[in-house]
Amino acid sequence: MRLLATWLVNALALLAIPYLISSVQIDSFGTALVVAVVLGLVNTIIRPIFVILTLPATVLSLGLFIFVINGLLFWGVANMVDGFHVTGFWASVVGALLYSVISWALSTLLLQQKKDDNA
Repeated sequence: MRLLATWLVNALALLAIPYLISSVQIDSFGTALVVAVVLGLVNTIIRPIFVILTLPATVLSLGLFIFVINGLLFWGVANMVDGFHVTGFWASVVGALLYSVISWALSTLLLQQKKDDNA
């Protein structure tokens, strides 16, 4: 049940991004659900490989290269899923950052409350 709630929270976070940055567009809630699943899979499977392969660049940049990796993966998902549009690399970096912050905030507010209710 928690996995389903997290999936919905991530889809809602994706729907909020176009209101904050005009260079990221999502056509519908269904598209946001698909993008949330694809981003979850990409972050679970592909991101760790990229982080390990780019470890020297990440260390030299004091961890800032992680933003580049996140932006590239966000941009890649936009190229894979119809109805999800990102206009460029820097828009994808900002979009990925906003997605992380909004998703974290919503998860903290909504899912923490459910955890307290069950206790």
